[in-house]
Amino acid sequence: MAVWIQAQQLQGDALHQMQSLYGQHFPIEVRHYLSQWLEGQLWDVIDLENPQEEFKAKRLLDSLIQELQNKAEHQVGEDGFLLKIKLGHYASQLKSTYDRCPLELVRCIKHILYTEQRLVREASNSSSPVGGMMDSMSQKYQQINQAFEELRLLTQDTENDLRKLQHNQEYFIIQYQESLRIQAQLTSLATLPPADRQLREPTLLSKRATVEAWLTREANTLQKYRLDLAEKHQKSLQLLRKQQTIILDDELIHWKRRQQLAGNGGPPEGGLDILQSWCEKLAETIWQNRQQIRRAEHLRQQLPIPGPIEELLNDLNSTITDIISALVTSTFIIEKQPPQVLKTQTKFAATVRLLVGGKLNVHMNPPQVKATIISEQQAKALLKNENTRNDSSGEILNNNCVMEYHQATGTLSANFRNMSLKRIKRSDRRGAESVTEEKFTILFESQFSVGGNELVFQVKTLSLPVVVIVHGSQDNNATATVLWDNAFAEPGRVPFIVPDKVLWPQLCEALNMKYKAEVQSNRGLSEENLVFLAQKAFSSSSINPDDYRGMTMTWSQFNRESLPGRNFTFWQWFDGVMELTKKHLKPHWNDGAILGFVNKQQAQDMLMSKPNGTFLLRFSDSEIGGITIAWRMVWNLMPYTTKDFSIRSLADRISDLNHLLFLYPDRPKDEVFSKYYTPPLCSPRPILTQQQTPPTWITEPPLLSVTLQTTAYTSLCEYRLHMCACMCECEVCVSDVLCY
Repeated sequence: MAVWIQAQQLQGDALHQMQSLYGQHFPIEVRHYLSQWLEGQLWDVIDLENPQEEFKAKRLLDSLIQELQNKAEHQVGEDGFLLKIKLGHYASQLKSTYDRCPLELVRCIKHILYTEQRLVREASNSSSPVGGMMDSMSQKYQQINQAFEELRLLTQDTENDLRKLQHNQEYFIIQYQESLRIQAQLTSLATLPPADRQLREPTLLSKRATVEAWLTREANTLQKYRLDLAEKHQKSLQLLRKQQTIILDDELIHWKRRQQLAGNGGPPEGGLDILQSWCEKLAETIWQNRQQIRRAEHLRQQLPIPGPIEELLNDLNSTITDIISALVTSTFIIEKQPPQVLKTQTKFAATVRLLVGGKLNVHMNPPQVKATIISEQQAKALLKNENTRNDSSGEILNNNCVMEYHQATGTLSANFRNMSLKRIKRSDRRGAESVTEEKFTILFESQFSVGGNELVFQVKTLSLPVVVIVHGSQDNNATATVLWDNAFAEPGRVPFIVPDKVLWPQLCEALNMKYKAEVQSNRGLSEENLVFLAQKAFSSSSINPDDYRGMTMTWSQFNRESLPGRNFTFWQWFDGVMELTKKHLKPHWNDGAILGFVNKQQAQDMLMSKPNGTFLLRFSDSEIGGITIAWRMVWNLMPYTTKDFSIRSLADRISDLNHLLFLYPDRPKDEVFSKYYTPPLCSPRPILTQQQTPPTWITEPPLLSVTLQTTAYTSLCEYRLHMCACMCECEVCVSDVLCY
């Protein structure tokens, strides 16, 4: 639920606090009429402390004013006229107020939104009617932003302490120099006459004692300051590690998982703007703390004081280096994956991105990225840091690309546009494994330095597994390998291990996701459809979904072993259905005209109680990528395939068959299909009259000599349908009749 809708339900003091957020600086009417737009913008992406972000803020200001003007223009009627004037005034007012300081507008809106979220959350926690308003995502984002604010305050605190330490140390050195000067004066007294020496020596000795006492006390104080500062840095680094773990090990890993599922047709993984803003804040905070620790080390070297501080600073420096190394190497990611079914000699693209590249000024000396294809075994060795001797498993053309910095978006990325796999070197296959089960990956690697070559990073990232094919006929089986891997891979796995068997409900989820994406339909697989698939997969007759919930399906059952009595696997049959529906049947599937997942016996049972002429459409059991018409009295035409529909569409074929009257259960066929009929041509269609010999290309199996009745057939399909009836009268069992 939108925050503004929830905020309007606040009561009492919370409502007054919410109202006090608004005024001439930002009218509440703007919040109301642009609530959806305001809550949809990425305000958190903008770093208010960075003046270079002003252009992003200006762009948001311009968009806000444009939205107000658009809203004003759409107002009509008497009330609309007044609102039109008011909204136009607010647009001019906001432009006048923030045009020269757009970052202040962002600061204002962020404050408003955060405060509203806090008030709503507090109301929810106190069991008010606003309960359950803040979803978990908003709460997590709020926690991350709060942690960044805590880190900012801690870093500012250590910066202040460091300056204080530096100031005190500088004064200490001055006093130390004074003690040396006094000591030099005392030494020089030896050259004076005894009377002069006795006159001046007591004063100098007193001064020396005073200064040395102060130096002793101040040395202890400086040591305490150093230890206190080190402890504060330890606390900052602990919080940094925790925050980095949340962002890299939770949020970024979740994004990568969504990216992987998107390869199976899942929802898009979403943009990287928020993740990049978090990673950049981490980089900035880490770098600030690293510089502070280095300055503290410099102060220690400048004025060595015996104690544990040297070891503490070494540990801190080592820890902060580990943290920034983990950040840099983890944020070198693949924004756009290469195709997971990769055909040789075919152009393909990919994009890699460094989420902290802009903040660490990597773009000042743009690094080059190289792409290499490696095998599963080579990927395993790489992750174990074993020496792979720069081996590859093939040759990729155009596999080098320089990272480019895009000022408008603040992104540093390398866009490989014209890669091509020239050749592939396969490994020895294991057991029954086919070439379409062999997995490779594209390795992207680069090297760059940060901080004036203070730190040099070698970064590598692996693509999702790819299956290499050399012919289009291999695409079907390669897609099965990719589907299984994307659906059932565990985070952090050894490349590219997947379970050999999975629960049937898990596979159903993956199949449904893939089906909806391929067919581009919101109509997915129903529970009845999934029961049909389970019956086919497990050779079962049970119609109870619960009977299959605990059953498992192996990879071999999925796409190695043929279905009983068939020469194709479960996946090959299912993929054929998807391809046929995607290319020729999508509108009919979306309309609900195709039941599809029904076997012959089920079709017979469904149609027996219906009037003659009732028919339904079901996917063929006997042919990959075929659909057949079953009608009362339950005859089935030989399945239509893509080849048939490239000649004449399904709707036209149904129109041709005058014996078909009602689509199951009772919808007149023209009501369902007429909008898809091809308009009739001017020339009349050819007809078959009595005693004409049918063309050889429509000969039925089995071949029969049938005397035709004295009937003129308006189409070849009607002729074929009549042929079926004749065969049945001759007691010939025909399960499928071919129809053109």
